[in-house]
Parts: sequence; structure tokens; C-alpha cells
Amino acid sequence: MDAEAQESFRQFVAGRSSALLRTAVLLTGGDRHAAEDLLQNALVRAVGRWQRIDDPEAYVRRILYRQQISRWRLKWPRREVPVAELPEAGGDPDAAGRAELRMVLRTALSRLTPRQRTVLVLRYFEDLPEADVARLLGCSVGTVRSTTHRSLARLRTLAPELAALDGAQPSRDFSPVEVRP
Repeated sequence: MDAEAQESFRQFVAGRSSALLRTAVLLTGGDRHAAEDLLQNALVRAVGRWQRIDDPEAYVRRILYRQQISRWRLKWPRREVPVAELPEAGGDPDAAGRAELRMVLRTALSRLTPRQRTVLVLRYFEDLPEADVARLLGCSVGTVRSTTHRSLARLRTLAPELAALDGAQPSRDFSPVEVRP
């Protein structure tokens, strides 16, 4: 790889790694360490083909999704997720409530199957159409629709506190909550 390509790759990593890491955290069910590994592996794969990639972010995201699919197929044992401490109340009186909802959502997402979680992340966090999700996951559009329906129903069962958000405007704050051991 020449110096120009190396610099281009460094700029891409510096500029987009935090957004890619947020996606990886959601795909792994909130396991930040697994998400970092997932992103690192995706970047290692991308650097080898860097000069031939037209859309680097789409390419790296596709690697993330496919690697996560490979992980489910290996049926890795589920790890217990440590519970985070509640955040201290700050100047924003609603901040604690939003943080609590993020923790509830993360816990509920971690209790879904990896496939259900991935479908929800692709559809609602990445805002991809059903056809693109089906193409990425290698299944039919009908499978994506039924999996989305079942995943949302399970999510509502696991976290009934999220039902209050049905009528509210959804927040786009997907920043990970710090988990302290």
C-alpha cells in the first residue's frame, strides 16, 4: 500500500471509527470488548483491499454484519452482562430517565437472539430498507419482515417500560452507556 492510501485509511479510521463502534456495540448486544474486536477485525480485512474499495464505510459495515452472522453460527456461549451504575443526576432533569431507558433497551436487546438483534439494528439504527437487510443477511424480504415483527414483539415483552415511547418522538442518542465492573 502506498503512502497516499495509508493516509486515506488513517483518516477514515479517525473519522468514522466511533460511529462504526456504536454499530458494533449494538450488534454484540452491548458487549464493548466484543464490539471492539469485531470492528478491529473488520478494519484489518478492509485495509488489505483499501485501494480497490469504492465506498469504504459501506464495505466495513458489511464486514461487521457478516462477521456477526458468523459469530452466531458458531453459537458462542452467551456471557453475562455486568450491570452499570446509575448515572449521577446532572443539570438536565430528564437525563437520568433517558440513561435508564438506554440501559433497559440495551438489556432487552442483549436478551434477543443475535439474528433478531441484528435485524433490528439494521432496520432501525442503520435505517436500511428491508431489501438491503435481506441482501446483507442472505435471506428473503419476508424473513426480514417476520423476524422484525417477532423481534419487536419480544422486545415489548422484555421491556414493557419502552411502551411509553411508542407515541413519543424516538431519540437518536445511541451512545453506549459506560459499564463499570
